[in-house]
Amino acid sequence: MSELTRSGALLGLLVGFGLLLVWFGLPRHRRAGLSDRVLPYLKDTPRPSTLLASDLVPRNAFSVAFAPLLSQLSGAVEAIMGGAPSVRRRLLRAGLAPDVDRFRAQQTIWGVVGGLLMLLVSAVMALTGGANPVLVVLLIGLGAGLGLVLADFWLSHRAKKHEERMLAEFPTVAELLALAVGAGEGAVGALERVTRLSQGALSDELRRCLADARAGASLPSALQGLADRTGLMSLTRFVDGIVIAVERGTPLADVLRAQAQDVREEGRRAVMEAGGKKEIAMMVPVVFMVLPITILFAIYPGFSFLNFTM
Repeated sequence: MSELTRSGALLGLLVGFGLLLVWFGLPRHRRAGLSDRVLPYLKDTPRPSTLLASDLVPRNAFSVAFAPLLSQLSGAVEAIMGGAPSVRRRLLRAGLAPDVDRFRAQQTIWGVVGGLLMLLVSAVMALTGGANPVLVVLLIGLGAGLGLVLADFWLSHRAKKHEERMLAEFPTVAELLALAVGAGEGAVGALERVTRLSQGALSDELRRCLADARAGASLPSALQGLADRTGLMSLTRFVDGIVIAVERGTPLADVLRAQAQDVREEGRRAVMEAGGKKEIAMMVPVVFMVLPITILFAIYPGFSFLNFTM
């Protein structure tokens, strides 16, 4: 009787979840929001048709049905977790668009996937006769929470890796800029030449700065935006050197070469520090695994001989 009760509870949970999805997918919950009603009248050009626009994201039945529910869940996640400025900052550091709502939607999907995986585990446990409704609810909540936390951790990881790639590319880009400036080109021309000939995270950020400069912003303010988006002191000094060279006319090539050399020395010190930490970590298996086995092999023949003589 208990197994039937657990199976009925699990089936009722699944049916209730399905009815909840059907309820949020009704047409009354798919009404256009305020931005959808006002933005067409604020744009200079008419809104293109979704049937003719090829650059828009295709909308399928799944996205249309689950968009209201996903929007409400994203709002709930934002209300619970908060930290929108921190998320926006990490999105900029990762080289992504600072769209907090989009990230919250992706984070909600991670949470839903985690909850569904735990629901699957609970279903397997229920079939084997080792689960109860309270445990099922706790597992689903744990899976959803882990999904939300992992999405936030993955964003921080992407931001860190993006900055590491920029720091690794910085000496080469600085040397190329120094060569271009030494050949007689200005700061803007050198940046355009280097971004045209190179690929990478730092080149993409410099292209973004040039795009901001072409859009009307001055080059110093556009480069200052690069320094504000990243948390690297080397790039901040790089931007300060270019800004001072542009505003005061100081020689830029020597400054760029010196900064590239400083970044190489800093990378060499980081590699030496990482090697020292790895050396200490390598002592753990040696002390706790290799050394005891070696001592055992050295002592065991003596003990065997003593036991044989006795």
